Amino acid sequence: MNWKTDVTDLLGIQYPIIQGGLAYLAYSDLAGAVSNAGGLGQITAMSLPNPEALRSEIHKVRSMTDKPFGVNFAIGQHGRPFSHFLDVAIEEKVPVISMTGGNPAPIFEQLKGTSIKKLVLVAAKRQAQKAEELGADAVMVVGQEGGGHLGKSDIGTMVLIPTVVDAVNIPVIASGGIGDGRGLMAALSLGAEGIEMGTRFIATKECIHANEKYKRRLVEGTENDTTVIKRTLGMPARAIANPLTERILEIEKDGGDYEALKEFISGTANRKYIYDGDEENGFGWAGQVMGLIKDSPSVSELFERVMKEAEEIRKTWGN
Repeated sequence: MNWKTDVTDLLGIQYPIIQGGLAYLAYSDLAGAVSNAGGLGQITAMSLPNPEALRSEIHKVRSMTDKPFGVNFAIGQHGRPFSHFLDVAIEEKVPVISMTGGNPAPIFEQLKGTSIKKLVLVAAKRQAQKAEELGADAVMVVGQEGGGHLGKSDIGTMVLIPTVVDAVNIPVIASGGIGDGRGLMAALSLGAEGIEMGTRFIATKECIHANEKYKRRLVEGTENDTTVIKRTLGMPARAIANPLTERILEIEKDGGDYEALKEFISGTANRKYIYDGDEENGFGWAGQVMGLIKDSPSVSELFERVMKEAEEIRKTWGN
């Protein structure tokens, strides 16, 4: 079947599926596999130690595929400078830049005069409208089911997507709670032109940096096994419920501020779980979609499954 949408046209991809930025996990192995399978793979820039490491990852992806890929900038990581990383992405003429967290305006300014496509992750209608005003080519809209950082208003994907579709004139990419062909078709029926999946791509063979304990937890867990931390900081984020997230929530309940929480919500604590499987001292991001994850296939197998399921649904709809 033809899966041509405004997003596939914009990004030059076969299927309207984008891999999320996935801090500390989205590197060349995963990004290259996703792009080869027909989607848009992404490298996470701000998890790398320096700009030259980003250049190396870009070269690795290009050695794996001649298809489009993106570089994600998580610009809300406590003000870590990103302009030199962005310089490398521009020099290397990457096809797509996506932005998550923080104010994307400086990135738009730095990208002026380039042909790089610009995607912005948002969690509210007003954010989407602002991204469009700044010059975004598309917005990725995450509902409260998603993993990692979310919006403050707890609006679910089913309501948020059509709300944003009605409010902007650029393509909308649905994110949050999507992990199979049913989710893809639901997103398209809501007016989205594609989907972004994050958590689902962690439980794949090519996400080689994720510890097997992390992947197994995603496979064995249910939709009830996540929790939202950092609400009191105004930065709600969904993670797998475990001993450390319980401790974080206790600190928040007791009125603890950022200083009281920073050790437990840091990138170091994140890596302790996703790399080493340390549940007492680490945590891992995950969306409620973990309730739909039953195995850890290769990326190509996942794409085949998602698209087959979506095609079967399309056939029942008669188009």
